[in-house]
Parts: sequence; structure tokens; C-alpha cells
Amino acid sequence: MAHLSSTVTRLQPSATLAMSQKSAELKAQGIDIINLSVGEPDFDTPLHIRLAAKQAIDDGHTRYTPVPGIPALRKAIAAKLKNENGLDYAPEQVIVSNGAKQSVCNTLLALCDAGDEVIIPAPYWVSYPQMALMAGATPVIVEAGIEQGFKITPAQLEAAITPRTRVLILCTPSNPTGAVYTAAELDALADVLRRHEQVTVIADEIYEHINYTGRHASLAACEGMKERTVIVNGVSKAYAMTGWRIGFIAAPLDIAKATQKLQGQYTSNPGSVSQYAALAAYEGDQQCVEEMRQAFARRKDLIVALTREVPGFEVSEPDGAFYVFPKCSALFGKTDGKRVIKTSTDFALYLLEEAHVATVGGDAFGSPECFRMSYATSDDNIREALRRIKAAVERLH
Repeated sequence: MAHLSSTVTRLQPSATLAMSQKSAELKAQGIDIINLSVGEPDFDTPLHIRLAAKQAIDDGHTRYTPVPGIPALRKAIAAKLKNENGLDYAPEQVIVSNGAKQSVCNTLLALCDAGDEVIIPAPYWVSYPQMALMAGATPVIVEAGIEQGFKITPAQLEAAITPRTRVLILCTPSNPTGAVYTAAELDALADVLRRHEQVTVIADEIYEHINYTGRHASLAACEGMKERTVIVNGVSKAYAMTGWRIGFIAAPLDIAKATQKLQGQYTSNPGSVSQYAALAAYEGDQQCVEEMRQAFARRKDLIVALTREVPGFEVSEPDGAFYVFPKCSALFGKTDGKRVIKTSTDFALYLLEEAHVATVGGDAFGSPECFRMSYATSDDNIREALRRIKAAVERLH
């Protein structure tokens, strides 16, 4: 067998992708699986965006582009940040990547050395700690449970910062919880960060437009924070374009140039046709974004109401994204006669194998007492999934 690097042997596989694959395997056996594990909109990419991609192919836009993206797209993203967020960025400060996932990873690799620390609030998106490890850094997990709305406090942030802290990753609206930080809550965190100039913030705003609170608040808009914040965003969630793989950062120029240098060495530019599709997304009619947001809001109300009817669950109502993250630890130690539920991953496997509903255990998100369900699916699927889940839970004793 080949000798594998310490970096790759340290990494954990993505639990969300693993659960999605396991459910696909059962589906291939003819089992009717309702998949609430996957984090992508179930809508088709809007027609005007698809037509723009076809036009780009017909126009011959199928060759290499500049590493950080075509100038028109970078300019359109800068305009979006100005018009929607009130933030001034030059196109040179925008780097387009192969999805927001690469944008986060690029930034960590550009900022961190071995021994540096990355503060990651928990529950967290599964890849954040793994990406910090890839960069040679140490993940520092700050726990924010359901009792505090899954949001860290300024006191928790202050206590976690050390001289070795280089990065704070803040995701709002949040995957996996749907928690959304208000402008006032971000200002309070910024008060702490202004006292620690060595800390750069990665503000993951990929769910910006799937927000049920009104206006999105960005940490970069807080006084003194734009110069120390890297905004990460993209088209995957708002425009139902997960497979197109277009994300971006907007950052201080030195960080932007550093990530461009990295990207130039290991992937070069994102897909050319996808970039023209993203250009159409940002420059076109935004009504499609609002229509999808309204559908997610309706589904959110439905799944929260049904989940609260399941005995043993504690549910915090999400303010954004398309996930609900119930606390299920009251079920630990219970059995259906064949197995004992000891962890949230056990519970997720129980639901998959017995209720034929795919979810994801909270262990992978740094919150072992909870589990994640995505409501990026139809109302009928949500109703049937929760019917099955409730029946399966009622069989536990």
C-alpha cells in the first residue's frame, strides 16, 4: 500500500456526502428513501441563467479564463456587494473560485501557518475544522447550543482568542442550524475583534438570500471590520446552481492576491461557461431568488410545526438557510428492541434504515445532541418524512 500523507490521514470524510451516498445506495435497491440530508435547493436553475450558459457555449466561451474569473463577473459581483450590502469593493478584490467551498479553503491556506488557531463556532459546517487542519492550523471549537440560539456570545469569543488566533469563521445564515446573527449581535462581536488585530474573519454568507428575518447583516459592514473580513458567497444556494460550482471571496487586496496565487497553482479558473451563467444570475431579474426564498419560508413553517409534534425533540426555529437542527438527546439510551440509540449518528442511521428518511447526525457538526434535516424538498416529502420519523420515534422505548 502507498504511504499516505499525515494531512490526508487526519481528515474525516464528509458526513453529509456519506449519508447522501448511503441513501442513494438504498434507493438503488428499490427502497423508497426521502432524502433530507442534502444541502441543495431542489429547484431547477432559473431559465434565463440556463439560456445564458447555452449562449456562452454558442459564442465560443469554452477556453481558459483569467484565474480569478472573467472581468465582467468580478465587476458584477462588486456591483452586487455595493447595491445589496452597501460595501465598496474593486473588482480586483473579488476572486471567483470553484464553489464557495474552495473560497473558504483558499482563504485558510492563504492565512494560516502550522500552529495557528482557527476559531470555529459549533454547530459548524462539517468542512470547516477539516479545512483548518489541511492548512496546518488548530481548530478551536466554541460551543453554542440550542439554549443560546446556536450563536456565540462576545464573552465566548473573547475567551477563545489567544495570541495564536489567526481566523474566526462565522457562517450566517448558518449551516446546519439556520441561525442568523442580527446587526446588533455582529456589532457586539466586532467590539471584541477590534481589540485583537491579528484575527481575520471569514464571513461565510452563502445563505445570504435565504433569510426570513428581513435584511441580511454582514460583519464586513461593522466599523473597522471590512479591512479584516473575507466575505465568502456564491450562486449555489440563492440561484439553485449547486452543480455550476461558482463561489467568490471579496477581501482586502493582499488576501485576494494571495488566494489568486494559490488558485493559479492548483485549479486555475472556474469553469468558463459556469462563469457566464453566474454573470446572468447577478445581472438578471432577481425575482427568482425571492420566489425560492418564499417557498423555503413556507416549508420552514411546515417542517418546524411537524417536528415539534415528535416526542423527545426540542426545536429551535431557524431564521435562515433551509435546515432545521432538532435536539434529540432525550432519545439516547432508548431502543427499538434491535438496537440502542447512543448518539445522534445512531439515530440518523435508525431513521434511514427503519423510517427510510435520510438525515445527518449532529456529531459531524460538532453538536452530538442534535441532528440535521434539510427542507429543500417538496411539501409532500416533508409531510411524509415527518410522519415516518414520528412513527419510528414512537417505536423507541
